[in-house]
Amino acid sequence: MNPGARRNVLLITVDQWRGECLGAAGHPIVRTPHLDRLAAEGMLFRRHYAQAAPCGPSRASLHTGQYLMNHRSPLNGSPLDARFTNLALEVRAAGYDPVLFGYTDASPDPRVLAPDDPRLRSYEGVLPGYRAVVDLPEHATAWGVWLREQGYDVPDDVTRMYEPISDAPGAPVAYAAEHTEAAFLTGEVLEYLDGVDEDWFVHVAYIRPHPPFVAPEPYASMYDPAAMPDPIRRDSYVDEGDAHVVLGGALAIPGIRFGDDLEAVRQLRATYFGMMSEVDAQVGRLLDGIRARGQWDDTLVILTSDHGEQLGDHWLTEKLGWFDQSYHIPLIVHDPRAVPTFGAVVEDAFTENVDLMPTILEWLDLPVPLQCDGASLVPFLEGERPARWRDGAFWEWEFRDPIGKTVESMLDLDMDQCALSVLRDEHGKYVHFTRLPPLFYDLDRDPEELVNRAADPEYAATVLGYAQRMLSLRMEHVDQTLTGLVVTPMGVLDGRVESSK
Repeated sequence: MNPGARRNVLLITVDQWRGECLGAAGHPIVRTPHLDRLAAEGMLFRRHYAQAAPCGPSRASLHTGQYLMNHRSPLNGSPLDARFTNLALEVRAAGYDPVLFGYTDASPDPRVLAPDDPRLRSYEGVLPGYRAVVDLPEHATAWGVWLREQGYDVPDDVTRMYEPISDAPGAPVAYAAEHTEAAFLTGEVLEYLDGVDEDWFVHVAYIRPHPPFVAPEPYASMYDPAAMPDPIRRDSYVDEGDAHVVLGGALAIPGIRFGDDLEAVRQLRATYFGMMSEVDAQVGRLLDGIRARGQWDDTLVILTSDHGEQLGDHWLTEKLGWFDQSYHIPLIVHDPRAVPTFGAVVEDAFTENVDLMPTILEWLDLPVPLQCDGASLVPFLEGERPARWRDGAFWEWEFRDPIGKTVESMLDLDMDQCALSVLRDEHGKYVHFTRLPPLFYDLDRDPEELVNRAADPEYAATVLGYAQRMLSLRMEHVDQTLTGLVVTPMGVLDGRVESSK
């Protein structure tokens, strides 16, 4: 990219997409030809992780560049502190009009709004800084309006469109593949780009393959359930739950435990892969539209997810806990300036969603706020590995129930004790709980995370080492906004500026 050239940004999130589920990543079943092409014209990061689950906390980390321990929005519906900046606010301040197609699931800070403000009635708010061209939360109203324009008889509750046409396993929905939510959003983005004659910043948030697990044809029957791999798990959910009281508690909750019927697991996986292929087709349509408009060589494209999906592994469904299936997610970056690294794969470096805000800001030659816990990936895109880079991934999950106190009662914990943190590197995974026993998995011997070694005397020194590393990580990443400043007789001096001279 030449100085003065256009600089556009397309940030794509897909929802609940497991990191290994890409043809470019070597998955043996799922077909993602358009994402594979994106990887061939960019860079694939194989060890990329989300910082939290579910959607709201994870997206808060992505858009603020902060670990959950700092932004403190641990649940869907937990307000995001208004004192924090975010990616959209930063690029807006630089002169862009960051627009949203989809959703960000940002709950506003109630301290800066009137008590009767309607934004305080839903956790599916729009992150400050974004202008929502199409706001498409789970009620999917805008999609329903468009479906009616296509001739469908749409009920008042648009989500009823997800009902399959029959009770047969894997039955399709009634609408056509060209009329999915992803197809609708893609068309809206392309129409928007036709009317833009300046540098643009677009965030597209596709909701699939998030549940409900249904798809139109041909995607509903694209994959044979009989060809699906069996889930990774212990022999029974009771054995699985014995690993830890939190896991045992989760497996006792209806709707979370999944897999008593193995055929249902296989069908779920087949449908999930079909949903992925449907989204892949629409992402391909979007990227082809950018190419056709002559803007491909001016556009940074980033594709990632908010979290993964258990798919019956460890007898679980949804996204929760500490297993890789819920936090390992895809990351593909197309940097038009980085032609020499097109098709490269970062195999061994651990990257995180908190890295995306610094990456985009550096690519736009904008400063990175001190609040960011992540680091820019631009050096990787330019073919260089940073001299100092993390040696593992860090994420957090909070299982508090502030209103019902169900979990607190079940586990005899206070609300603020319902939390865990994970440090995972190439060889092991350490899970620290606020007041409960820890977990440790030896990933060299046990890559499927089936045997907890935390209480094994053989691993005592190893577990201590991981615990100390996690403590150091948390100490290093506490809020640093003012810690480099010193009030002196000469005024306020910034040690970070002085040390960089």
